[in-house]
Amino acid sequence: MVYRFANCRLDPARHLLLRDGEPVHVEPQVFALLQVLAERAGQLITKDELVETVWRGLAISDATISARISAARKAIGDTGRAQAILKTVHGCGFRLVAPVSTDQAGGPDEAQSRPASAKAPRHVLRFAQSADGSRIAHAQSGEGPPLLRLGHWLSNVELDWHCPVWQPLLTALGARHRLVRYDQRGTGLSSRELHAATGAGITPFVEDLLSVADANGLTRFPIFAASQAVPVAIGFAAQFPERVSGLILYGGYSKGRALRPPAPGQMDEATVLSLIRAGWGQPRSAFMTAFSSLFMPDATPEQLASFITMQVETIAPDKAAELRQIVDRFDVADLLGTIRAPTLVFHALDDAIHPVSEGRQLACGIPGARFVPLRSRNHVPLPQEPAWHLMLDEIDGFLSELEAGGPKPAPELDSPASEG
Repeated sequence: MVYRFANCRLDPARHLLLRDGEPVHVEPQVFALLQVLAERAGQLITKDELVETVWRGLAISDATISARISAARKAIGDTGRAQAILKTVHGCGFRLVAPVSTDQAGGPDEAQSRPASAKAPRHVLRFAQSADGSRIAHAQSGEGPPLLRLGHWLSNVELDWHCPVWQPLLTALGARHRLVRYDQRGTGLSSRELHAATGAGITPFVEDLLSVADANGLTRFPIFAASQAVPVAIGFAAQFPERVSGLILYGGYSKGRALRPPAPGQMDEATVLSLIRAGWGQPRSAFMTAFSSLFMPDATPEQLASFITMQVETIAPDKAAELRQIVDRFDVADLLGTIRAPTLVFHALDDAIHPVSEGRQLACGIPGARFVPLRSRNHVPLPQEPAWHLMLDEIDGFLSELEAGGPKPAPELDSPASEG
């Protein structure tokens, strides 16, 4: 169900808040608070009820509730003085006083009806040159401390803004950061040729990351990496430890699929490559439906359709199979113990692409890394899942700690001279 009130549209299925047709980023707890108020529009909701529904009964201070109410008012264009939309009943609770109407999720919305230039957040698109001459497309948006999101094989720095799969994640990551992101070589707007990377291991991909960091003037920065971008991030952090302030790793691995024994029930490489070659970007293909469902079995029809459309816009079928073969042979297992950056590892418990054991291996191998299992079966994070809120809360806390001077990096390895 989608809720409309004042000039706002709240879509829980997409974890999307629009005001005047423009996306507004809100923290997961603030979004949950607005959803509860919208569901019970006109009714008085006590603090105890908010604690029970939004914070699941945890011990929460009045100051925390007040801060979230204030953030909710700001997000919907209200103020504590006006209280034209969200009213505080002192000593009792809160009430959404603006009239609320509802419609079914998945229908047309203001953001889709507006021209792309009007609805997309502003970003600056540029190109960097990697060490072997490959062109790497990169973009930056937002303000604040830097955050670099690594490229992966299903992204396009221009089209991601309009994709219901990636747009919520970009909005969340860029809410209070200068978000820098790029297209992996072979994909999106970057050079589509992969011959220079064939047989070269992870090195060209690390060099691509370096070229983007240098082009954006990033000297020391945190990294967000997902799936096959995770070993690239580890390779970069091992080679340039002075430049990485922290690692956020989602759904990744240290040894590619081709280099590790298959997990029970996991498709082998030949089957995955056959699915790619047979139905890449074909909406009516049974092969592509099966392939896409492996990545995000709980996707909405809109998300699934967008995911399939993005495939054609991102990379050609033969190149997709070629790139898959390259990244399935990444191996950074021997580098894990050398990483000194504070690290946060996420992995879906029922991920069908890379098993959760790979996430545990990363967290076990990287000194001091923290592991956060997500109750999900989606390799691609989806905003309608409860796990999404947990992930964003953890990321916000982790980045806040980094910017405040912690968490502390892992200690240096003892030198032979200091042993004994």
